[in-house]
Amino acid sequence: MVTKSEVLSFIRDTAYKPMTYQELEKHFAIEGASEFKAFLKILNELEQEGHVLRTRNDRYGVPERMNLIRGKLQAHAKGFGFLIPEDREHPDVYVHANDMNTAMNNDIVLVRITVKSQAGGRLEGEIVRVVTRANTKLVGLFQNQDSYGFVVPDDKRIGRDIFIPKEAFHGAADGQKVVVNIVHYPEGRAAAEGEVVEILGHKDDPGVDILAIIRKFQLPEAFQDEVVAEAEAAPDAITEEEIKGRKDLRNKRIVTIDGEDAKDLDDAVNVERLPNGNYLLGVHIADVGYYVKEDSALDREAYHRGCSVYLVDRVIPMLPHRLSNGICSLHPKVDRLTLSCEMELDAQANVVRHDIFTSVIRTSERMTYTNVRKLVSDEELEPDPELFERYDYLLEDFRTMKELALLLRGRRMKRGAIDFDFDESKILVDPDGKPTEIIKRERSIAEMMIEEFMLAANETVAEHFHFLKVPFLYRIHEDPDPEKLIHFMEFITNFGYVVRGKGNTVHPRALQTLLEEIKGKPEEPVISKVMLRSMKQARYDALSLGHFGLSAEFYSHFTSPIRRYPDLIIHRVIREIIENGIMSDKRHDYLASRMDDIARQSSERERVAVEAERETDALKKAEFMLDKIGEEFEGIISGVTNFGIFVELDNSVEGLIRLSDLTDDYYHYHEMQHALIGERTSKVFRIGDEAKVRVARVNVAERTIDFDMVGMKSRSHKVSFVGGGRSSGAGGRAGGKPSGVGFAGAGGKKKPGKGAMVAPKAKAQGGKKKSRRGAISLGSAAPAAGSGTAGAKRGSGGGGAPAPAAAGGLDWASSVNALAKGGRRRGQGGGVGAGGAGAGAAPKKRRK
Repeated sequence: MVTKSEVLSFIRDTAYKPMTYQELEKHFAIEGASEFKAFLKILNELEQEGHVLRTRNDRYGVPERMNLIRGKLQAHAKGFGFLIPEDREHPDVYVHANDMNTAMNNDIVLVRITVKSQAGGRLEGEIVRVVTRANTKLVGLFQNQDSYGFVVPDDKRIGRDIFIPKEAFHGAADGQKVVVNIVHYPEGRAAAEGEVVEILGHKDDPGVDILAIIRKFQLPEAFQDEVVAEAEAAPDAITEEEIKGRKDLRNKRIVTIDGEDAKDLDDAVNVERLPNGNYLLGVHIADVGYYVKEDSALDREAYHRGCSVYLVDRVIPMLPHRLSNGICSLHPKVDRLTLSCEMELDAQANVVRHDIFTSVIRTSERMTYTNVRKLVSDEELEPDPELFERYDYLLEDFRTMKELALLLRGRRMKRGAIDFDFDESKILVDPDGKPTEIIKRERSIAEMMIEEFMLAANETVAEHFHFLKVPFLYRIHEDPDPEKLIHFMEFITNFGYVVRGKGNTVHPRALQTLLEEIKGKPEEPVISKVMLRSMKQARYDALSLGHFGLSAEFYSHFTSPIRRYPDLIIHRVIREIIENGIMSDKRHDYLASRMDDIARQSSERERVAVEAERETDALKKAEFMLDKIGEEFEGIISGVTNFGIFVELDNSVEGLIRLSDLTDDYYHYHEMQHALIGERTSKVFRIGDEAKVRVARVNVAERTIDFDMVGMKSRSHKVSFVGGGRSSGAGGRAGGKPSGVGFAGAGGKKKPGKGAMVAPKAKAQGGKKKSRRGAISLGSAAPAAGSGTAGAKRGSGGGGAPAPAAAGGLDWASSVNALAKGGRRRGQGGGVGAGGAGAGAAPKKRRK
């Protein structure tokens, strides 16, 4: 019997010419009615999934051979969008609003290339077919118009309201948040039509705001009955029979170290000094795979969820609490089943020996970061004699842990791991969900100890199983995009820094050296953030492609199987190898065939989780600032765009100062310098500058905060622009008389501009222009936010390149950026280039 993969492989062959189903039937020697029926089903499925196309004369071929590109649509609030191709090597394709062909944000579509610029530059296309609809249900605000209604989607990338006929109200009232099922998708000028399937409550009711976000991202809350039943069947304790064959570590001093409010304790550690002077590090992880059997209801649910989601006021777990907080949680002084990775490390923190095995442990204590910090910190903290007395028997262990963690960190930094030390925040809410306080999360020595131990285990496990050549999942972080890297290199020359590299590549050690060089200097925030945005996103893959940010050749996620599905998957592989020694060819092929899909699904679910976490953070931060309108705060410029300045306050709240509110001059956006420069005064606003702002407006529904500039502290050094000689200046206001001023490098002069700034509706020509003598001038300004002109970059006018989550510099999460009305609302993170800037809020737990 022919398989789907065999049919697809044949059609994708370079020697293949489009065939009819009869010709394909003959080629595969299909015999019998049942086999023919199954064969037609395969062809139909491949066509529905968009992997193959049927032409007008009923011949089958693949999209890429028909000038079509398959990928996911990233829509913009202004109506246009970008195709993110499934082929990662293919550049993004701009899609004009008139060429969307009923497609909506996140749909899987086929796009025909219509415009290809010279030298293989920007591509434009039109959507010819929607393969998979991502939006079958939407969340929004119901508006009753008596005989009909509309739902205004919460997701601003869904550009049109949903029409609701009278008979589809189903009890919805004006001002309520509802979930609608889309019955008909938009065509031409006709809006999409839907029916109300769930009423969440009035938009101002407590808890409805977070519930709306949960529904918007389709986060599953309740577990299905069969999943709950399997979880309830799990035991409360382990038996002697289950311990057989496992290494007994119950006599060792093993501890968990977590936050005060953590309930799913899935990792524990111990460190010893060996007689030869080396260290023995043990990392013990809950054996979740023992309880979550392959292809069980629990397993299928965990695959679907991908990871736990940490919102402001709740956690949406990957596994039921019966498991995650029960038998799989490493509670103190009870026996638990674990997978252990023991590593012997020398005085330079090199792993000289390791062992990976199944085990049983009994943790001695449930420690918190706060208490461990007090026990081992060199800082002058308030004495706590009771704490030292209680944990006296563990003090030497903690000191040894600190010693080893510092050695591990030093070794990582020496080899070139990049460490971004950005502040994280936590929003505290009352029982009604109202934010009461925003506090900074401290990254103390205690957090650093656990981070280093988990990194060491993740690398050791990845390397071990890579050389065993078994199907596995790796956490990869690819090298930066050469174009973004060049942009960053050019940017730092403005501060007098140079990073050496070979061709269009650079070793992460060179970037870490730069971070160390700028530590504590005024330019540290701007350079760190621009460097972070030049990086790619970390993701999962079945191939070990290395981790650029960690400067690690092998890396996996082994340490959190309670909250990450990839960890659970590799736990199964590890236990299977440990218990059986070998893997049959059939089993090997089956697992290998599944890993790509699991990697893709897990990466996508992680992106969704990060977006949901960021949106709840943005919502509660806007609510927190609602009663502070008119108050003044000190802040740091965190982003500069062609439509204004983003300022971040000490409490991590970020707001926008619109370009139109900078009334002392006409300002031009200079992309290379990430700066706004005054036309007459040459006044400069740049990332990292201090600013004093006043809260002007807060829009909770849009998750936006507007500031007014109160004062700006002057910079201590003069900005220098690349180039020399004379420079033609930029024009004045749009439609105004020519009055621009050019900025030259050494020896340059100012010269009146020759024309007004390009109007927003014109094609994007702006950014910088080179004058005849090589100096950089502002030229015509970049197009207004969201202009959607031909040749626009992905993110232009507000979208921007994906921005990373500040997760200790170890990982970067995806960002789907969106600017709402007037090009003023940033999406989850901001970006580099003509669209948006500023770092995204960090997720609740570090994603390394």
